Order: sequence, then structure tokens, then C-alpha cells
Amino acid sequence: MASEGKFQPSEHQHLRYNPLRDDWVLVSAHRMKRPWQGQVEESAQDDVPRHDPGNPLCPGAQRASGQVNPNYEGTFVFDNDFPALQPDAPEPDADGHPLLRAASARGVCKVMCFHPWSDLTLPLMSLAEIRNVVDKWMEIAVELGASYSWVQIFENKGAMMGCSNPHPHCQIWASNFLPNEASLENRTQKQYLAERGVPMLLDYAKLEAVRKERIVVENADWLVVVPYWATWPFQTLLLPRRHVCRLQDLQESERDSLASIMKRLLSKYDNLFQISFPYSMGWHGAPTGSYLDTDCSHWQLHAHYYPPLLRSASVRKFMVGYEMLAQAQRDLTPEQAAERLRNLPEEHYRLKERDAS
Repeated sequence: MASEGKFQPSEHQHLRYNPLRDDWVLVSAHRMKRPWQGQVEESAQDDVPRHDPGNPLCPGAQRASGQVNPNYEGTFVFDNDFPALQPDAPEPDADGHPLLRAASARGVCKVMCFHPWSDLTLPLMSLAEIRNVVDKWMEIAVELGASYSWVQIFENKGAMMGCSNPHPHCQIWASNFLPNEASLENRTQKQYLAERGVPMLLDYAKLEAVRKERIVVENADWLVVVPYWATWPFQTLLLPRRHVCRLQDLQESERDSLASIMKRLLSKYDNLFQISFPYSMGWHGAPTGSYLDTDCSHWQLHAHYYPPLLRSASVRKFMVGYEMLAQAQRDLTPEQAAERLRNLPEEHYRLKERDAS
């Protein structure tokens, strides 16, 4: 145990500031020593069939709407059969009381399949196949961004993250309003640029490139870090090295290197506990729609990865109690998490097992 007089982040609880969300997280690394007697999750499904005609995301399958998917061979995008946002919703009636406010919410929701095979995930796909996913993301961002203020690309991977279908896919929700997280990041990044003269996350990427201790993987165009202010145990932040406002602003070479670094990161994630690692991830970039004609130079493109697992494949982090009623809290330090991920092999464990058999 460290002496009381000398602070050590791996031994002593402390607060860390998240400038992107303008809030604080409590770091209590010493709690990793406590024995676990809480909930144990079931192991992830490992025997997913390559093609299931009853799976509504598979090529040729019929969906709940009655529509039949084409026999697609690459990516496939369709309108969500049960959308949370619709383009023609009426305006809510005004109540008149300041405590009972409502506002217009219009948009579209789409589903994007990454690959025709259900038994593949992104880290098991080829670089060319991942690059196709990146290209389709950019295409959709341009298409929906022409009309809507916010285009949220996100992937929920694994039943632990509420994903009901193992087929590799993501969702895209576009809205006529800035969601809470986007509005918050817009404010904090604008304030940082005004005060410091440089975009916040461009400044942060340069800082982490020098410090090294929280880097997981990097290449010439991108770096992935466990952010200093991370809340989830193995949370990561994917950042471009140059100033890029939106996904559709990426150059050809950056799209290739993005596919590469995604494969490396996600292989490490799976290798950590030798399972198909669950997470929620999503892209954040400058708003679109009417914002396309405004100065958004304070924005820096980035992707958030939020995995829930903590100690093993069956022990997850819960955001309850203190986290819901007071503030976020984490156990192991971001530096410890980054070191564990960084030291993992980049060859996926399933490919290694296949090669060995």
C-alpha cells in the first residue's frame, strides 16, 4: 500500500475532469482488490450460423414489414421497420408552462448491415470490407446531413448492450435537432477554441501522442486512447491526428488507415477476454443541415467506444446508485486499462486458433 503522504493514482481515489462533457469522474482504483460477489453475465453466443433465413438482417430474409432483403454481397442499408424518429411527425401543442415544454422531433432511422455473413464481426472482416463500411458511413452522412442537423451513426454490439441480433450491423438516426450529447460537445468545444485558439480534441490528440501512457493503438493518421477522463473500464476514444470536422471530410488514405486501426483496436478488445467484446460506439462530428453554412471549426471528428466489461467476460460495470445519483465512478485507472489493451496481440484469437488447427 502506498504511503498516505505520497499520492499515487493507482492507489488513491481522486477526481478527473472531462472537458468534453464539462463534468467529473471519481477514480477509485483500489476497489479492484475487492472480491466480486455480484451479477455474473452469461457467455456471449459463439455458434452464430453464417446464414439464417429466419434472421431479418440476412440476405434474402423477410423482415417484420413484409419486405424481403436483396441477396446483398457487401453492405446493405434500409429504413428501420420500427423507427424512433419519423420525418412527418406533427408539431406538439404548446402547454404554456415553463416546466412543461415540448419541441418538434423529426427524422429518419436506418439500419446498415456490414456484411452478408452473420458469424462475422468487424475485427474478423478484411480491411477491404471494413473500408467499404467506412465508405458507406460517409455516403449516408452526406445524404442525411444535407437535410438533418445531426446524423448519429452508432453500433450496439452484443446482447449485453441491448443488441437483439448478432448479425453485424449498426444504426443511423438523423434528426432535425441536436441531441443532448451533441449539444454539450458543441458548447464545450466552442468554448475551448475561444479560450485556447485550438480545437479541444486536436490539442488533446497531440498531448496524448507525446505522453504515450494512455495510447492503445496508433498509425500515421489516427490514434486510439483510453481518455484521461474515461468512465467505462475499457472505454476508448478514436481521434484523427489532423483537424477534421466531419466523417465525410476524410481523405482516401485516412479512410484506409481508419479501417486498419479499427481492426486493430477491435481485435484487441476481443482478445482481452477471448470473447466477442460487447460495446456501444458512435461517431461525433460537426453538425450538418443548416450548420453546414456556419463556422464549425471548433469541432474535431471522433468516435467513442463504451464497453461494459470490467473484470472478465462475465463481470460488467454497472452505472447505478452513486453513478446515477451523484457522478460517474470507475475502478481501474485509464492508464492501467490502456496498458492492458496495448499489451494484447493484434492477431484475433479466433484467427490464431484457426491457423493452429
